[in-house]
Amino acid sequence: MARMLPLFPLQLVVFPGEDLNLHIFEPRYKQLIGECRDEGFFFGIPAYFEKEMQNIATEIELVRVEKTYPNGEMDIRTRALGLVKINEFYESMPQKLYSGAVVEDLELIEDGDFLLNETILELLAKLFGLLQVTKDLPGNSSELKMYDIGHHIGLSIAQEFELLSILSEKERQAFVQQHLEKLIPVLLEMERLKEKIKMNGHFKHLIPPKP
Repeated sequence: MARMLPLFPLQLVVFPGEDLNLHIFEPRYKQLIGECRDEGFFFGIPAYFEKEMQNIATEIELVRVEKTYPNGEMDIRTRALGLVKINEFYESMPQKLYSGAVVEDLELIEDGDFLLNETILELLAKLFGLLQVTKDLPGNSSELKMYDIGHHIGLSIAQEFELLSILSEKERQAFVQQHLEKLIPVLLEMERLKEKIKMNGHFKHLIPPKP
């Protein structure tokens, strides 16, 4: 069913289930967050990149206002809920400073393959090892969700939006697996080149071919 939703476009992708902390300083968004706090309604964050606002937004719940500054700026904590499709955009809602849109809910299909999650977990462990970063990974493959790792696998903002837009978890798994299987060999080659560069200038003990 179509409904109106205030919008807060940002140059980032917000995945369902994500906790997002924001500093609010523009007058239009100070108004929006103040009304969310006082009236309890939600708002949407559509990704803005390549000079264009995208047509899918993540619906956001204001968890709490952490701090309010003397000039009205705020530090807030939010939680991402589901996805909505933007059908009609309004630069400003009636008698408001902020924008809004007529939206409809998008249904996320939870059809993930637990066995495929095992493969993805192995690829993630290899990726994080190559990057020498520490990330907590679920011990149980059934707990792994592709949206939860969307910011941690080297995607561009356009690729993150592509992942966001995939409504089926099984199709999201395929997207992530394909990305990791392309990325990891590139990183392995970079590591090989780094080692080769380190060896330049070293005395080499080489066995010549036999005549």
